[in-house]
Amino acid sequence: MGGSGILGAFEELVLLSVTRQAGDGYGTSVRRELAEVTGTDVSIGAVHATLERLVEKGMVESGSGTRPRSTPGRPRRYFRVTEAGTRALGHTWTVRDRMWKTVDIRGLRSGVSDA
Repeated sequence: MGGSGILGAFEELVLLSVTRQAGDGYGTSVRRELAEVTGTDVSIGAVHATLERLVEKGMVESGSGTRPRSTPGRPRRYFRVTEAGTRALGHTWTVRDRMWKTVDIRGLRSGVSDA
């Protein structure tokens, strides 16, 4: 894809989280940030699957890091956004911005009836 496609909503959120964490992001930290920002419990499986998909698309790179001594287990796998990921985020933002500029949010009604 080379970063020219439009990201899905969850892909976009995961990629933004990885970007915000500037190379210090790993699965659990991405999940935690998404839960804090969206107010929604996010499955770690969904985060890992999305990170893997973004790696396959060339939008994210990963590498092993060290794990804090106080935290047992495997070394953490850290993620960072590639140039292709940055382009995909920019393209997605541009397209969504164009679409939103043509929507009158005040005219949208969510579950409100004129009863």
